[in-house]
Amino acid sequence: VYSATSTRDLDRLIPVHFVRQLAACVAGIGVAGAVALVPLRYWQRSALPLWAGGVALLVTTFFFGLEVNGSQRWLSVPGLGLRFQPVEITKWATVVAVAALLAPVSGRTTPSPARIASSLGLALVPSLLLLLQPDLGSAVLLLGLTTLLLFIAGTPWIYFAAPAALGSLALVGHVTMRAYAWDRLVGFLHAWETADREGFQLVQSFVGFRRGGLFGAGLGDGRQKLFYLPEAHTDFILALVAEELGLLGVLVVLGAFAALLVGGTRIARRAESQFGALLAFGMTSLLVVPAVVNAAVVTGLVPTKGMALPFLSYGRTGIVMCFVALGILLGVGVRDARPRSQPVRGAERRRIGRR
Repeated sequence: VYSATSTRDLDRLIPVHFVRQLAACVAGIGVAGAVALVPLRYWQRSALPLWAGGVALLVTTFFFGLEVNGSQRWLSVPGLGLRFQPVEITKWATVVAVAALLAPVSGRTTPSPARIASSLGLALVPSLLLLLQPDLGSAVLLLGLTTLLLFIAGTPWIYFAAPAALGSLALVGHVTMRAYAWDRLVGFLHAWETADREGFQLVQSFVGFRRGGLFGAGLGDGRQKLFYLPEAHTDFILALVAEELGLLGVLVVLGAFAALLVGGTRIARRAESQFGALLAFGMTSLLVVPAVVNAAVVTGLVPTKGMALPFLSYGRTGIVMCFVALGILLGVGVRDARPRSQPVRGAERRRIGRR
């Protein structure tokens, strides 16, 4: 972040963006430690109120939101000069709520149809609000995370057919009716032909990867941050990592997320309660899935979605909520872990939700 934002702070005495991000990291670490101590029953009991609060914040953006780059995604805290993105809170709260709702009751091994429908509703409400902002990337992410939790909870495949069909139709309709979404698709399919227009950002990302090579140009020596690559400090920060630290640096970053995936899945599999397992998997997915999508975007594998890279992209709300998710994951690993002497049954190796 310091390197990516250095050109933005040339006229200031201190690197403001770096200081803000550092303060958010320190606050996030403290919050993660506190969150890890919270009993799981609290999250399960307060899941729906948390979700309602997150949705209320999204609704508030339509009336008091700050417009940046054509989207009303930020709220300002009066008197403090701080602003935050409610979507980061809503994504986290939705995952907690869906995990709580899908945890089986009365001895059921799979969620009931009513709980499956309710879980989809918990994701659809904020997703529709996000599409109106507009924020297609976060809406798709929320629906994707909910689908993953439904699968892990043991939902039969037949229940995915109708939502998948409706979701696909809605996505096609959104892309064709929204100019910004159509431009992103054109830039993805014809990046080099539209290198001076729709494909500019993606082509500049490719340039960063090409210049970095295997070992990189050196930390702080990247050129793409000199206003060649738009959003070099947020959505496309991985391209700057590739330019300055090379392919090896990118592999280190992706390796860290792979380790997080392995560790988070292990915590979920060893959780004593069904809610703990779903919550651990949900928090892991909340951190890993955006990283996978972000890496796919900057390398041209999927269209641009405006999705930040967890822990690396600039954004104070995002970094704090990443640490909150990490704290909950650690809390499940410490407070809800099955004794090591008790083996994980075969069914649990195949699917966390079937206990």
